[in-house]
Amino acid sequence: MEPEPLLPALAAPTDAPALRFGDRALTYAELADAAGALAARLRAAGAVRVAVWATPTLETAVGVVAALLAGVPAVPLNPKSGEGELDHIVRDCEPSAVLVAEGAVVPRRLAELPRVDVRLEADVPGVAGVAARSDAEVPGVAASPDGRAPHPASPGSAGAEDPALIVYTSGTTGPPKGVVLPRRALATTLDALADAWGWTGDDVLVHGLPLFHVHGLILGVLGPLRRGGSLRHLGRFSTEGVARELGGGATMLFGVPTMYHRIAEALPDAPELAKALSGARLLVSGSAALPVHDHERIASATGRRVVERYGMTETLMNTSVRADGEPRAGTVGVPLPGVELRLVDEADTELPGDDPEAVGEIQVRGPNLFTEYLNRPEATAAAFAPGGWFRTGDMAVRDPDGYVRIVGRRATDLIKSGGYKIGAGEIENALLELDGVREAAVTGEPDPDLGERVVAWIAPADPAAPPSLDALAAHVAARLAPHKRPRVVHYVAALPRNDMGKILKRSLSAD
Repeated sequence: MEPEPLLPALAAPTDAPALRFGDRALTYAELADAAGALAARLRAAGAVRVAVWATPTLETAVGVVAALLAGVPAVPLNPKSGEGELDHIVRDCEPSAVLVAEGAVVPRRLAELPRVDVRLEADVPGVAGVAARSDAEVPGVAASPDGRAPHPASPGSAGAEDPALIVYTSGTTGPPKGVVLPRRALATTLDALADAWGWTGDDVLVHGLPLFHVHGLILGVLGPLRRGGSLRHLGRFSTEGVARELGGGATMLFGVPTMYHRIAEALPDAPELAKALSGARLLVSGSAALPVHDHERIASATGRRVVERYGMTETLMNTSVRADGEPRAGTVGVPLPGVELRLVDEADTELPGDDPEAVGEIQVRGPNLFTEYLNRPEATAAAFAPGGWFRTGDMAVRDPDGYVRIVGRRATDLIKSGGYKIGAGEIENALLELDGVREAAVTGEPDPDLGERVVAWIAPADPAAPPSLDALAAHVAARLAPHKRPRVVHYVAALPRNDMGKILKRSLSAD
């Protein structure tokens, strides 16, 4: 039986818009032609896997789609990676070649690999758009006499369990691990999100997310293509770009909390932005928790609630607030179709579902999961509890109706103080409600009496007049509970964050 295509709209492509990056665009027919040509060459070359220098460009999207059509696993690479990290990834995954936008300069380690330039030529000088061709050459494979190879836009013999992407984790606790994502996981997650969000081919998505990560690449590029809709990529995020695209017919916005914070800050002085957001069908935030304060500011100015979802590289998407459900700020919604989710204690014993204050680790299982960490069988085995449950390392509570509230990471955000298990996330949300607090993070540190005490890291709105520890503690005690109040405060100019806007708590130091 012929496998179901991951991107069915490319099997019988039309002239409907597919991808736009800035003033350069591809229809489905053009994308099928360009990606299909490169896919044929990858297949003919016998490529085992290919790295993709994942700049926010059309060439990156074409390269990844070509690899999927060829049934060759793609390894998206962060253009901001250092030489040491790139060296580790290249040695670990041993790519046959690296796909690069024509003219792009790559680091020394990648320059040592066979390079495939993805070239998209303009139809007419000065006119937006690209021709439906790719002049990428795979080393050792000759093009046909007219410069082009056959390019049926359909996968070869790739099956549901075959790897589609190998995405490397951030490596905060050691060298990055290659997460092997099968085609089954991509299809399952994207179809589950379509169910939760009412996502159809009529939707036009806008975002400015990087393309080396699950959020920007799988959800943000492959998601629209699986539905037969279109993507408008901002290249670089800006509130002006969001207003322009949503005001010009886009229906959905994907972003991370840092982006939505900037939107919330800009709204009082940007009526066009407020109008554009008001007209959007769906606003989605992910990759980290969106502070409740920003939720409320956006809702107040636009009448639209931001939807949050929860996922990981290893699991893709696990939960989401549904488009037809209650947009409850501070939660990541309910499990997606096909996903089983439970909260467990330190012994992997499931917690009872009738205690909304019980903090446990999230474990999940379902067809959305990865298959393995590349070349790391011990790490793969350790990641799973008996019964095939994946240990996420994320701590959460669950409302009686199933809504999940994440309180932080087990390693950095679970504070055991005075016999209580305290999640850093809810304290951070409470601190951000104060006018004098611009950014907030919460950690724990050893305490001889309590075991651990709550520590607040505050970037004040006015560095000359930061909120006092007493004011912070009183607010948290009244808003949450006395045992959750901070006992220590450190003031910083700004919190360290990664490319996706997540706070790097291991980088916080009082020195």
